Amino acid sequence: MKRENILYAVVALLVGLLGGFLIFSISGHKSQPSVNAGIPAGGGTPVDYRQRIAEAEKIVAREPGNLQAWVQLGNDYFDTDQPQKAINAYGKALELDHNNPNILTDQGIMYKRVGQFDRAVANFEKAQQIDPKHVQSLYNLGVVYMDDLKQPDKAIKAWNRYLELEPTSPNAQQIRGLIEQAKGLQQMKGGASTPLFRK
Repeated sequence: MKRENILYAVVALLVGLLGGFLIFSISGHKSQPSVNAGIPAGGGTPVDYRQRIAEAEKIVAREPGNLQAWVQLGNDYFDTDQPQKAINAYGKALELDHNNPNILTDQGIMYKRVGQFDRAVANFEKAQQIDPKHVQSLYNLGVVYMDDLKQPDKAIKAWNRYLELEPTSPNAQQIRGLIEQAKGLQQMKGGASTPLFRK
């Protein structure tokens, strides 16, 4: 009995970790989220986000034109659940590189986080105008349309475009499942929807 419980616990943990990795890896930004510290994507020593943020803040104070420092600062704020600070740092980065679909997408995710859904959509759509093959912005555009704006038809359109670009990607099956859920909502509620999932 104990052995079965341990096995179920291990399987549940692995499924949870894989699900979290898939959702986070589809966002524009590849770091792992953490409140105070975490392990870098390649393994190794823990990251001290407080120290990194303090160092990046010093760099941008000295060098306000340092694009990489602004992006890193935005990413660290993203990873430490400081969405408004991330939005501001990404905004400074976008002043220096206004046609970067990755920065636009990460800032859009943070706009979603603070409930500014129209601004999130605007960011994802601008990322698409800059790079029509940018799948992270398409995925997140679908999430906001489905989850927050209750417009499954627009979510389906974004996710279908994702599948046109990457029909065999590791995330394609997840996207197909989301499309089926959105179609079901359209049929049941005449296009109205309720939130199905959270980021």
